[in-house]
Amino acid sequence: MLADVVERLACPVCGETLALNGEGKTLRCPAGHAFDVARQGYANLLPGNARPGTADTAEMVGARETFLRTGHFAPMAKAVAELITAALDAVPGGGCVLDAGAGTGYYLSAVLDQPGDAVGIALDLSKYAARRAARAHPRIGAVVADLWRPLPVRTDAVDAVINVFAPRNAPEFHRVLRGGLLVTVTPSQRHLGPLVETLGLVTVDEQKNERVDAALGAHFTLETRRTLEYEATLDHAQTEALVGMGPSAHHVPADELRQRVARLPEPVTVPLSFVVSAFRPVP
Repeated sequence: MLADVVERLACPVCGETLALNGEGKTLRCPAGHAFDVARQGYANLLPGNARPGTADTAEMVGARETFLRTGHFAPMAKAVAELITAALDAVPGGGCVLDAGAGTGYYLSAVLDQPGDAVGIALDLSKYAARRAARAHPRIGAVVADLWRPLPVRTDAVDAVINVFAPRNAPEFHRVLRGGLLVTVTPSQRHLGPLVETLGLVTVDEQKNERVDAALGAHFTLETRRTLEYEATLDHAQTEALVGMGPSAHHVPADELRQRVARLPEPVTVPLSFVVSAFRPVP
């Protein structure tokens, strides 16, 4: 709930602290900037001049929830949760985890389901994602925010950051992180294998790891990295949801995707390949 994390949030206009009003329907800072809390439980902290044109659509978020329910990404979520849980062991009171690009809150929930009393902030540009994240776990506070802008989070307010298939704002991650751990997940070049060419999906740069390291390098030091790879056997509906929840959904119309998927064998065996990296902030 937002009440669990509000003391860690910051006004996106002036950077001051935020507080919930008595009825829990508004976030307000001392300067008087106010932000409504949606009836679904999330807060929209986008500045007035923000243009969330690249946010996940309702259809993409629905596809993500449908696919994640299959459990095919559970091994990756477990790997992230284990890294974060180990990093929080010494944090008094359980600490706070920021999921930057949280989507439906699936990965953050996997962390909060581990033993302990950590709370979580789910940031996502999509209001449709925030709606689902707000009810994904009782200790999640969901916020609509742009990862490329200053994050509406106070300095040194969180003890770990998760970033799964999402933009990486290294200076802001470093600012809000209190000496903890940043865990990123990116696809490897082998992710989805033959589906990439067959369905005309967005390809993964062969220099992806190097680019991630370069983007984070001024603020973070790589501590560990592993490739997690396994196969998933999918029917057509699951394949369509898998593709429909990712960036390729912005490039391949839904009707065209359905036609392409229909030409695949059923079931189809697909490689899932993730690069899970842990970084420590540079002092």
